[in-house]
Amino acid sequence: MKIQSNEKIETLKNKVKGQIVLPDDPNYDEVREIWNAMIDRRPAVIVRCAEADDVLHAISYARENGLEISIRGGGHNIAGSALCDNGVVIDFSNMTNVSVDAQKRRAYVEPGATLGDFDKAVQAHGLATSVGINSTTGIAGLTLGGGFGWLTRKYGMTIDNLVSAEMVTADGRKIKVSGDENTDLFWAIRGGGGNFGVITQFEFSLYPVGPEILAGLLVFPMGQAKQVLEKYREFVKSAPEELNIWVVLRKAPPLPFLPENVHGKEVVVLAIFYAGDISEGEKLIDPLRSFGDAYGEHIGAQPYVQWQQAFDPLLTPGARNYWKSHNFTELSDGVLESIIEFAGKLPSPQCEIFIGLIEGAANRVPSDAMAYGHRDAKFVLNVHGRWDEAVQDETCIAWARAFFEASAPFASAGAYVNFMTGDEGDRVAAAYGVNYARLKQIKKKHDPENVFHNNQNIKV
Repeated sequence: MKIQSNEKIETLKNKVKGQIVLPDDPNYDEVREIWNAMIDRRPAVIVRCAEADDVLHAISYARENGLEISIRGGGHNIAGSALCDNGVVIDFSNMTNVSVDAQKRRAYVEPGATLGDFDKAVQAHGLATSVGINSTTGIAGLTLGGGFGWLTRKYGMTIDNLVSAEMVTADGRKIKVSGDENTDLFWAIRGGGGNFGVITQFEFSLYPVGPEILAGLLVFPMGQAKQVLEKYREFVKSAPEELNIWVVLRKAPPLPFLPENVHGKEVVVLAIFYAGDISEGEKLIDPLRSFGDAYGEHIGAQPYVQWQQAFDPLLTPGARNYWKSHNFTELSDGVLESIIEFAGKLPSPQCEIFIGLIEGAANRVPSDAMAYGHRDAKFVLNVHGRWDEAVQDETCIAWARAFFEASAPFASAGAYVNFMTGDEGDRVAAAYGVNYARLKQIKKKHDPENVFHNNQNIKV
């Protein structure tokens, strides 16, 4: 641990309007906690920003003292990029404001806001945009890596709805990026992660959604997985874009609508979302019930914000997490067989495999329109290793890696950087594909010293 001189720290404290947290402060361990309990890093200085100027001072302090920089939005990133050892953490936990211009259908969002903060603010006006599915996820990391969720089929990815951003560059300039200003950086941050600067505000387009939508779960026995997955594959080919259905294979949590003897059994779950007329949605989803003999279901009209929090209990902070992910243009027989095989040997009650359907508006964006380029992907598959005790690390990680290898022959190009773990730096070039060369050029221009490297790093 590099001990910072009292004089330098006092100078930083006098410049920053936010809070400085040091290793000997009583709240240090609490402040440095992030979502993935596998990440245990000890920063030298945590700058809990109160305004954009605090970012300038934090970057300047780090560079003058030869310290690494990491950036914490929601602290949810699987690789733990929010924290660095012996460096400076730019922490946005206290910058969570979301302001809405309902007439223009725009949201202006600070980088510490979670999806819960965002959804609550925009739904007060009957509006939403395409974000993720866990309300504790940070809007910043989600957006910079791409962002997808229930509304992606209808409205594209999160980055497709980013209108502009305010950011601080490696050399300490505050700039705005958009389709008209600093267009190279605007292209790069839409999928390029935190490689190019520190975002201090996002501006998003919004759409009328809710406040009530049709959503819920339909749960089948794992023994019927093959027929359920095959029927799902066929059904979604003609499903309207207002309808989204994801598949989750896991051990059944103690959901109140399931018989007690089903709790803990391997199941196939259809997670259903429809953003349209409720009665029309009920007709659309009725055929799903014929996919098999369901253990139970819980589907109905509910507030959009409630559905956005539905999976929070399965994704609470404090567990150990390890992910592996692929993109797919189709769900071939081979990948379905691989999914069923590995769902049949889950190494912990919390491990799961999920298939996210993103086919629709996201596929209509040109692959070179922004850094995220894999616009042929219709499904994103994530193998989510999750467990509580360190003694399970080897077993659970081995399971995730083995499934990743087994399903790789059926995957399409690229990767979703938000699902990449800290040991996947060798996948970065493949993740960006044909856009990687341009990203390297922009990185060299705006961050030639690689100041922002605690991420899925684009090296120059």
